[in-house]
Amino acid sequence: MAPRWRSSRLLQVAEMGIDQTLPRVSIQTADFDVSAEVAALRAQDDQIGAVVSFIGTVREWLDNPQGQPSALELEHYPGMTESSIEAMIDEACRRFDLRAVRVIHRVGLLPVGSQIVLVVTASGHRGQAFSGCEFLMDWLKTQAPFWKKEISAEGKRWVEAKASDDEALARWGTLPGVQSGNVSSP
Repeated sequence: MAPRWRSSRLLQVAEMGIDQTLPRVSIQTADFDVSAEVAALRAQDDQIGAVVSFIGTVREWLDNPQGQPSALELEHYPGMTESSIEAMIDEACRRFDLRAVRVIHRVGLLPVGSQIVLVVTASGHRGQAFSGCEFLMDWLKTQAPFWKKEISAEGKRWVEAKASDDEALARWGTLPGVQSGNVSSP
């Protein structure tokens, strides 16, 4: 059975010689099937020699003074979020010669253990695929318009930006058209 795709935009990357007709970005409440996503990405281009994936999950925080969270609630700015991620992908493709990219980010109420984000990058060579995936995660973590709220028995609180995330981002330099600044809380 073919996967069902949800996206803000289907993109033709003709100037790079790639016909990527699968959506590159999906913001959704539903979980995702990593194997199906990777297979669909690989099926579109026989020049892909390396595929790298990153899966982020909701985890417990041992250093949380508010107690262990039972869930994260993620919010986003529809339209703006997809556009922002598309710009990040464009830059990753330019910098790392990526042949295909897939980003899925979940929103809504997600209990501990849930998958939050999937980033899949594909290139002719592994180094480019690894670098592209890491670049995208550093940009997504700090620049994509998502807001996270921890929910625990003690209540709810917005997740604040971390200096370590901004430091990871700094090594990549600036992204044309995007001003750097963490957007973790409203």
